[in-house]
Amino acid sequence: MKPKVTMEVHKEKNGYSAVANIDDKFIATVGDSFEEFKKMVIEAVNLSFEEEDYKYTIDEIEFSYDMQSFFAFYKLINAKALSERIGMNQSLLSQYISGIKKPSAKQANRILQGVHIIGKELSEVKFLL
Repeated sequence: MKPKVTMEVHKEKNGYSAVANIDDKFIATVGDSFEEFKKMVIEAVNLSFEEEDYKYTIDEIEFSYDMQSFFAFYKLINAKALSERIGMNQSLLSQYISGIKKPSAKQANRILQGVHIIGKELSEVKFLL
């Protein structure tokens, strides 16, 4: 059975980096753009498990983000609208997003719950045809 792979993603000055420790394997990679980053992650993971003959797809790899990286990846999420939605001061949320301040676990969970609610609502959208 293939091991679960969770890559820890970080926004860098120029692009993105990802690392993971799985069993005795340390996996790390970088990419300048989001598309290049995804390709590099797949390549790094598959190279690490080449001896076991495991092949991963991007859908089998989980990503864990720090807040700054998450909002850099998903720029379509509007901080003002999210802050209103979760009842958080917009300036405070912006400071969390930019990395000026680090949210407490409680605040980070509050933001994450708001993102999950929006994601759930979006997944249930239907267009009139």
